[in-house]
Amino acid sequence: AGGIYTKAADVAADLVGKVEAGIDEDDPHNPAVLADHVGDNVGDVAGMGADLFESYVGSILAAATLGAGDPAKVLLPFWLSSAGAVCSMGGYFFVSTKQRGDGRDVHMGSLVWAVERGFYAAAVAFVVAAMAIVAYLFEAEEGLRVFFCVVAGLAAGAAVGKTTEYFTSFDHTPVLSIKEQGVTGPATVVIQGLSVGMFSTVPCIAVLASSILACAHLAGGYGVAIASVGMLATLGITLASDAFGPVADNAGGLAQLADLGEGVRRKTDLLDSLGNTTAAVGKGFAVGSAVLTAMSLLAAFKDQLDLPDGSFDVCDPLVLAGLLLGAMLPFLFGALTMLSVGKAAGAIIKEVRRQFREVRNAKGVPLMDAIKRASAGETIPADEDVHPDSDRCVALAARAAIREMLAPALFALFAPLSIGFAVGPRCLMGALAGSTVSGCPLALAMANAGGAWDNAKKLCEKLGVKRDFVGRACVVGDTVGDPFKDTSGPALNILVKLMAVTALTIGPLLRGRADWETWRIGAALLAACAASTGALVRS
Repeated sequence: AGGIYTKAADVAADLVGKVEAGIDEDDPHNPAVLADHVGDNVGDVAGMGADLFESYVGSILAAATLGAGDPAKVLLPFWLSSAGAVCSMGGYFFVSTKQRGDGRDVHMGSLVWAVERGFYAAAVAFVVAAMAIVAYLFEAEEGLRVFFCVVAGLAAGAAVGKTTEYFTSFDHTPVLSIKEQGVTGPATVVIQGLSVGMFSTVPCIAVLASSILACAHLAGGYGVAIASVGMLATLGITLASDAFGPVADNAGGLAQLADLGEGVRRKTDLLDSLGNTTAAVGKGFAVGSAVLTAMSLLAAFKDQLDLPDGSFDVCDPLVLAGLLLGAMLPFLFGALTMLSVGKAAGAIIKEVRRQFREVRNAKGVPLMDAIKRASAGETIPADEDVHPDSDRCVALAARAAIREMLAPALFALFAPLSIGFAVGPRCLMGALAGSTVSGCPLALAMANAGGAWDNAKKLCEKLGVKRDFVGRACVVGDTVGDPFKDTSGPALNILVKLMAVTALTIGPLLRGRADWETWRIGAALLAACAASTGALVRS
């Protein structure tokens, strides 16, 4: 719901304000501006925090479940998480920069490093703490294997973050290439952004696959689970850097609303660009942690079913059918969330257009006339200015977000129930694996493409071409990328984990049951899911 809220308001503010009316992004005459600012906090702070906290708790429980036969393996994830929280607080003191300037002559990489220093300091401290904890709980050889799994998870998270930074920072070629495509129009900007997003999946998936193979070789399924704990142990500093994005964005918006001057706005624009990069890094980190957490929960579900060896052969028709169904689910879920953003944004756009026409001040001057005077650089006296009804857009965005989230939420909950009861646990196992395999690269591509489009627009603002043809083309690309990076992409992480947790919850009901034994229950659940989802989508 947070992602739908923030992007519905953002898309409406951009399309009607910047593209149609030609006003600045945070012009106080735009009725959707305050809803956009509220949405940044709802989606990128509360929403992302909930997503990563779900991974955090899920990884701990999965590792404890897989290590249930050994008290040391049960204790380890809890102790590691406690140590990571303390190390994250210590990392805060290393975040600083000596960069100065007017907000334009600062190298983006220097500012990114200022934030990353805190993360790396926390990581180094955590490695030392993890070494001590593992040495206390395990014998030498087993402890060394488990320790390397923890370090592998931590390193994988850092590598995914650096890869995401490369593809979304305007210091590097991918974002520069998107901006260069703006000379030929919005279509080529969108095409180039999609290409960048798809390319970005290659190194990220390679890192995750390598870490999974290494940890499985060292300590089996428990190794993968404890690697996810290691990746998420320093979640505090990671989530703080992710929240920097909306904080900087809102700071720039408040500077514009308060008319603090071009110098202040230049500085906040650069911080906003840095925030886009740190937020994109956080989203890449969220995808990586979701994959390892889902893998751990999947292993716990398999142990819970206690089926004979060979029951999950990929060549088995039931398992293969489950894989195909699971691979389709992230695409359907993404379609539902983007449809929800489009419908919610449409309602806000109609309201903003209505206010442009109908809202007037005491002298009968319409809001659009005030916008034209302000866009021309004229200073409007207070008694002649026209103020929009921003509260109405905030309320409209909140209602639309909650209403439009019902269909995707029901779908995510009923899908594993329907497959598990209609066909059986083997098909459900395939569906969980398929949703993880397809959801991970899709979420990465969406998040990184959206971040690249956003920073291509910020690069145009930095170069002073935001009102030119190139700048307007990049605004369109950013509008396309908004639901990619802040709604559908992050939502796929939740889908993958929610399906795995739901399967783990109903595992005792499926244990010992033959395939198709409870097909009537599954058919009823599927019919209820299809009917409710269809009704909500049509409404």
